[in-house]
Amino acid sequence: MTKPFIAVVALLGVITPVQAHQIWIEQPEGRNAVVRFGEFGENLREVSPGLLDKFAKVTGTLISTKGEQKSDATKTANGFTLPFSAASGDGIVAEDASYPLYIWKQQDKEVTNWFYPAARFITSFAAQQPKLVLDLVPTGQEGQFKLFFKNQPKAKTKVTLVTESGWSKEGHTDEQGLVKFDMPWKGTYAAEVSFNDRSAGERTGTKGAEKYDAVSYATTVTYVNANGLTPIPAGPPATPGK
Repeated sequence: MTKPFIAVVALLGVITPVQAHQIWIEQPEGRNAVVRFGEFGENLREVSPGLLDKFAKVTGTLISTKGEQKSDATKTANGFTLPFSAASGDGIVAEDASYPLYIWKQQDKEVTNWFYPAARFITSFAAQQPKLVLDLVPTGQEGQFKLFFKNQPKAKTKVTLVTESGWSKEGHTDEQGLVKFDMPWKGTYAAEVSFNDRSAGERTGTKGAEKYDAVSYATTVTYVNANGLTPIPAGPPATPGK
């Protein structure tokens, strides 16, 4: 590793593994958008049969100057394909609002939790309005995002910017919900944020009412930077879970 590279890494972030699974949106050149599940910073994409099968219903919305197009995604062996792609200036949001509830022990108490994964794909930093429950949207300034929870700005929340190489940089939203990052390399970045809402509630499931004790929101924003330094190569793909 050269000295200039060491200096850049020391200044802008560190290479660390990303711990929590999330969904994110990729758009291969010339193809429709795909929702992935795994750990972006570890080059981990879950598959089917496997953890991908836990999802109930992934939906996506294409946001463009012509309006909005919403559709269910189609599950494949390694993701959920949407029937559209984002052109320059467009955006896409996706979520699974029906992910199965799960129970885990907190000290001596069993807690029923709702994992609520969501994702956004942007083609520019033109200002956008929130669409997701926990949403990180571009503000109009390069590299700047604004975090919303239930359409209200959310302050003092950690946001992590990562690449497939494992490079990461942490920031925290200010009182207005704003956070800004430098993006030194070309390639795809994912900004990740999560929030555990300990408000109990009830949702409608496939078998009727389902009560929960808390909701774990996890949202990502992916952006392909066309400028910058040659990116750090991604490591070998991580092994999917069962």
